[in-house]
Formats: sequence, C-alpha cells, structure tokens
Amino acid sequence: MKPIRPPQMNRILHPLLPRSCCRNTRLRVDYAQHRTFIRPQRSSHRAVENLNINRMRTESYDYYVRRRTFLLCGAISGVVGICYTSYLLFQKLRKPKKLDSGLPDKLDPFNTEAGSKRKTVIHDGDGTELVPTGNSTVPTFPRLLELAVGAEEAQEKANGLEYTLVGLGVRTVSFLSIQVYMVGYYIATQDIAAIQSRLIKEINPIATTLVSNEKDELRKALLDPERGEQLWNDILREIRPRSLFRVVPVRDTDFHHLRDGFVRAITARSQSNSRDYGDEAFGAAMKEFRSLFNRGKVPKKQEMLLVRDAAGRLTITFDDGKTGMGTLGRVSEERVSRLLWLNYLAGSKVASEPARKNIVEGIMEFVERPVGTVATQVV
Repeated sequence: MKPIRPPQMNRILHPLLPRSCCRNTRLRVDYAQHRTFIRPQRSSHRAVENLNINRMRTESYDYYVRRRTFLLCGAISGVVGICYTSYLLFQKLRKPKKLDSGLPDKLDPFNTEAGSKRKTVIHDGDGTELVPTGNSTVPTFPRLLELAVGAEEAQEKANGLEYTLVGLGVRTVSFLSIQVYMVGYYIATQDIAAIQSRLIKEINPIATTLVSNEKDELRKALLDPERGEQLWNDILREIRPRSLFRVVPVRDTDFHHLRDGFVRAITARSQSNSRDYGDEAFGAAMKEFRSLFNRGKVPKKQEMLLVRDAAGRLTITFDDGKTGMGTLGRVSEERVSRLLWLNYLAGSKVASEPARKNIVEGIMEFVERPVGTVATQVV
C-alpha cells in the first residue's frame, strides 16, 4: 500500500479559466520571429519560398550582356593587334636595309660636313671611288663613269666621256613601296659648269657661287613642282648637258615592266601639253621607243644606261652579264628623252622621290663652288 504524500504547499494554483478564454489567449500569441541584434532572422527551410523569378531573369540578362561585351572587346583587340603588327611589318619592309656586303656599316649617300651635305665617297680594293646607296642588293654606285656613248672627239678621257654622279635613289611601286631598281643621275663633267652658271643666275644674276640662304632658295625652287619643272625643262632644251641615268634592278624584272613605267610617265606629261607633243613625229618616236624594250628578262644587279647626248638623242645600253654592255637602240627625237628625264628630275609626281631629293642635294654641291671648279674637285 502506497504511502500518502502530503500536499505540496509551494505549488502555485492558477485559477480555473473558461475554455473560451484559453482559446482566445492562444490566438493572441504572435509566433512570428523578429530580427534582433543578438539573433539573426532564421531562413525558411523551404528553398522554393526564396525564389525570385524577376531577379533571376535580370541576373541572367546581365551575365549574357557582360559575356557579349567581353567577347566583343576581345575581337576588337585582336583586330587592332593584327593591324598594328601589319603596320610595323610594313614600316620594316619599307625602310631600306643598310649595307651588308662587307662595306662599313651605317653609310648613307650623303653626310654633313660643316653644315653642308656632301656625298659619302669610299674606295674599293682597286681604288675606285664609290658612293653607298643604302641598299643591300645594290650597295654602291661609282662616283665617276667613263662611257664612249655620247663622247666626241678631243675629249680628255681616252676611253670615252667622263660622267660625274649627281644623286641617286630607289624606285618603288604600289602602296607597299616594293623596291624595283636603284637609279643614279650622272652629268658629263665638262658640262657641269654650264649647269652651275644657269642655276646660279636663276637665284643671283651677278654671283659666281651661292651662299647658304641662296642655296636654300634654289633648293626650294627645284623641289617646287611647277618652278622646278620649268627650270629643268629650260636646261634640258637650251643647254642640253650630256647626261645619263644608270638603272640597276634590285630584284628580277623584265623589259616590258620597265617599258610600261617609262611610257606611262612620258605619256602623262605629253598629254598635258598637246600643242608641243601632239604631232605625228612625236607619236612615231614613241613607237620607236616602245620597240626597244621588246625583250625578255632583266636579272637583278644588271646595269642599264639611258644616255642623252648633246643633241638630245637617247641611247639605251644594257649589260646582260654574259656578252657585256650592248646597245639596244636609239631614239633621235629630243622631246622623248627630255620628258623621260623630267620624270626623275621635276614635277608634281616623279618616278623616285628619294632620287629627286638626292639629286637636288647633289646640285647644291655644285652651286656652292665657283663656276668651272667642279671638274678639278679633289675628293
């Protein structure tokens, strides 16, 4: 028999409430959880309740926008890189290479001495005077040439007429500036005095030589398209100095390619003055000129000479490397050779701008010396 426990006196007895009161009390209980500084708000255990379709759509759109922008920037960067690399390659190909044929490095056709540009002259093993071109395929041009073509009796040279190099440059074609040939302009040493006098009188009628500021004025005149062409045209038509152009290809080419360049230049200049060049005699002379180039290949480094004598007759010679220098033919019409010469010397468009500028600098060497003393110049 279980012992009887005495009643606990410390238990608090709540008064009995009606059931309806208890129900209302439970209804008023707020089970919502509130965020406090101590306890963060609990997340729901149901993941679906946190899905926000609009937010997901916005995030997806932003992702693809960033992705597209990134790919577009990469494509643009690639194109810019290719263009820049192509530009650097173009500049590298356009820049002439320095001499690499055993000659001293960093030689240019002209050097500056006492504020004046003078030709750089070196000597080979035989003592021949050479002028560097700055081109690796055709590294030098002779400063003097002795040629029987155009020579007359009682010349000072037993083997022919002596020609002095005035200037040289490279002929390039297309926008890539592909080098085709080196060209040098030579004047008969005996005829330099006449050119000196004509050019000096153009700037100062009473002078026998030009000083620095007068040389600058003459240089500007020779480089001016209209004034330079008029000046050279007068010299070639009136004084008619014996001269020649030495053409040496730097790559394999052919006579037809050279002919097309010559003919286009002559035709462009003759069409602008139909009054002086529109007659039948000039047309027949042009046909004769074209026929001289009906030949085959022109290997690189092989020499071609375009020689103009005192009467203005044009003689073309070529060294094929096998049989030696031979004459291709002659054109007696003076106007053909004059327009061909102007294609290198003056005008708004010349065959070789480097050659034209180099020739002008060579002319500056002549006019800074007294008339008639260039032939006795010691290099």
